[in-house]
Amino acid sequence: MSELFDVAIIGGGVNGAGIARDAAGRGGKVLLLEAHDLAAGTSSKSTKLVHGGLRYLEYYEFALVREALSEREKLWSIAPHIVWPMRFVLPIVKGMRPRWMLRAGLFLYDTIGGRSALPATSSIKLTDHPAGAHMLGGLEHGFEYSDCWVDDARLVVLNARDAANHGAQIRLHEPLTKARRGDDGHWLLETPQGQYHARALVNAAGPKVDDLARIAGEKPAYGIRRVRGSHIVVKRRLDHDYGYILQLPDTRICFVLPFAQGMTLIGTTDADHTGDPVEAEASEEEITYLLNAFDSYFDLALSRDQVVHSYAGVRALVDDGEGRPEAATRGYKLVLSDDDAGAPSLGIYGGKITSYRHLAQEAVDLLAGRLDSLAGPQWTADKPLPGGDFAIDGQPALIAGLVRDYPFLSGFDAERIGRAYGTDARRWLGDATSREALGRDFGCGFSEAELTWLREEEWARTADDVLWRRTKLGLHLSAGQQRELAEFMDALALK
Repeated sequence: MSELFDVAIIGGGVNGAGIARDAAGRGGKVLLLEAHDLAAGTSSKSTKLVHGGLRYLEYYEFALVREALSEREKLWSIAPHIVWPMRFVLPIVKGMRPRWMLRAGLFLYDTIGGRSALPATSSIKLTDHPAGAHMLGGLEHGFEYSDCWVDDARLVVLNARDAANHGAQIRLHEPLTKARRGDDGHWLLETPQGQYHARALVNAAGPKVDDLARIAGEKPAYGIRRVRGSHIVVKRRLDHDYGYILQLPDTRICFVLPFAQGMTLIGTTDADHTGDPVEAEASEEEITYLLNAFDSYFDLALSRDQVVHSYAGVRALVDDGEGRPEAATRGYKLVLSDDDAGAPSLGIYGGKITSYRHLAQEAVDLLAGRLDSLAGPQWTADKPLPGGDFAIDGQPALIAGLVRDYPFLSGFDAERIGRAYGTDARRWLGDATSREALGRDFGCGFSEAELTWLREEEWARTADDVLWRRTKLGLHLSAGQQRELAEFMDALALK
C-alpha cells in the first residue's frame, strides 16, 4: 500500500494551508494536494485586508464580524512582517448612510472584537486631514478607524511552509482526479502522479468545493455562489498611508488602498461568476465602475490607460438565497461526514482570509474527534509564522536593521524584503557585503539569491509564481525583465 496519511487536504488556498499547518502541528501526518500553485486562485486575488467587515454589520452578521475582529490582532501578532495596521478614512456623504448610523456601526466595530493594540475610531474634519487633500468639494466630515492589511498570497505560502516544518507534505500541480472510500476504512486518492491513502479527507477547494465533493462521491452539503471581486492597480495618486472606504450610490462600498510601494489598489466589485474561477478576469465594465468610483470622490481623474494591472478573485459563498451578490453571507460552514459513512470527510464551505486561522482550528478540532493523532492542543493563535518572530510594532526596526547590515540595499529593497520575509530575510541574504554577492540581478533589487530561496523553500516554479504571488514585482519589473526571469527559470527547470 502507498503511504498512509492521517489527513489529506485538497486545496492550497488560505484555508487548506491553514488546516495543514494546524493539523501537522498537532502531530498529524498531513498531505496537501493543490492542482495549481499555492494561492493560485482567490487567496492571491483579494482586497488584501485583515478586517472585521464593517459593511457586514448592515446585514446583521454580528457573529461573523466579532469572530473576524477577534482574529485581526492575532494575525498581526503572528505575522507582523506581512500584516500591519492601517488607518481608514470613511467620508460622510449627504444622501447616503447618515452620520449617526456610521458612528453606531464604528462603535460596535471598536467594541465587539476585543480590540487592544489598534487605535479607536475618531471623528475627523476632511478639510484639515491629510486624507482630505484631494477630495472633491462638499466632503467635509468623516471618521478614521483601524483595520489591517495583509500580503494574502504570502500568508498562504507561510502557512504551507510552517506545515512543512511540522512534517506535512506539500504537493503542488497535482490535481485530484479520483477519491473513494476503500474497504480498509481509508480514503484512496488518485492524481496524475500517483495514489495516496488517508484516514480523513478535507475538501478545501474554495470555489470548486462542490465539484470536489462530487469527485469524492458525495453530495455537496450547500449550494455555492461564486461571486467575482475585481480590482485595479494604478500608480500612487495619494501621498499618504491612509486607506479609504468609500460609499457608492448603489449602496456598495469601494476600498482605495496604498499598495506595493508606489501603487494604489482600488476594489472591489461583486458580480456572480460563471466559468473556471482560476481564469477569472476583471471585465471592462468592472474596471470602468472602479475608475468611476474613484473619480466620484477625488479631483485626480483616472483614465483607463492609467490602470497598470487588474485582477479578479472568485469568492465561494454559501448560497443563502440573497438576491444581491454583495449581500450574500461571508460566513462559513464546516460539514463533517456521519460516523456510519466510513472514513471521515470534512467540507469547507465559504470563509474569508481574516477568519482562516480560526476556521482551521475549528476544522482540526472536528477531525480530532475522529482521529486520535490530532488530539494535540490548539496552538496556532500565538505561534509566529516563519519570519514573524518579532514584536508587532517591530517592523520599522527590522527594516532599519537590514539597511544597517546590508548597506547595498536601497530603501525600496529593504522595505520590500523586510515586509516579505521578516527575520527569514537574513537566511538568504547571509553574509553578503555587496549586491554582486547575491548573484544575478533581475531588476528592482530582485536577486538570484532571493530566487533560489523562493524555489527551494517556497515551491516557486514559474515566473508568475514569483512575480504575482511570492512577490508583487510584476508591478515593477518591465516586460523585458519579466521575460528574462521567465527564460532563466525555464532553463533551471530543464536542468
